[in-house]
Amino acid sequence: MEATLLLVDDEPRVLDVMATFLQGEGFRIVTAQTGREALEVFQKHQPDLVVLDWMLPEMSGLDVCRELRRMGSVGIIMVTARTEEADKIVGLEVGADDYITKPFSLRELAARIRSVLRRTQGGGDEPSVLRRGDLTIDETKFRVWKGDQEIVLTPTEFKILVTLASRPGTVYSRLQLLQSALGESYLNYERTVDTHVSHLRKKIEDDPAEPRYIQTVYGVGYRFGERL
Repeated sequence: MEATLLLVDDEPRVLDVMATFLQGEGFRIVTAQTGREALEVFQKHQPDLVVLDWMLPEMSGLDVCRELRRMGSVGIIMVTARTEEADKIVGLEVGADDYITKPFSLRELAARIRSVLRRTQGGGDEPSVLRRGDLTIDETKFRVWKGDQEIVLTPTEFKILVTLASRPGTVYSRLQLLQSALGESYLNYERTVDTHVSHLRKKIEDDPAEPRYIQTVYGVGYRFGERL
């Protein structure tokens, strides 16, 4: 089944170019030109992924991203002309799964879309449930519970959690986590994994300052606690 993409940009020409190319790549496309319209179109069509411009009228892309995160775990790729690393971190902190700067190749955009969709939609038919401490992680349904409370994660947060929780005690470098969770397209930004881990800890740890699930191995990376 073809995935539905919501493309959000206030420039009609940019929307037309992206939509035409991505339709040719096999995606179903819906579009919006303002932040508020984006939220309305999202609720109406429930797309599989949102390609979201940072600078929008009425509501900024960051504000739209925050609202989309409150609605669920849809994949989000931020698009912007901002190139500073601090701006990339801000985009990831509000819940984006990936970040691409203008000007960009349409083929690169399509590759990043497919990468995020793989993380969002999974690919196996057999149920796979991990139980670690009071966490229950359902890989096929893309759902996580802490006790009886369901926790909403972004696709990238979920992939990082599954990677770590699948092998408790194994130390993963930032590069290894990026290769697992984000794919090769993001390998130049190893430090972005720290932002995702920080958000993940806030959601699953009793005390993020003293994590028992996702532990830092200083100078190396991260591991999932063994004795839970």
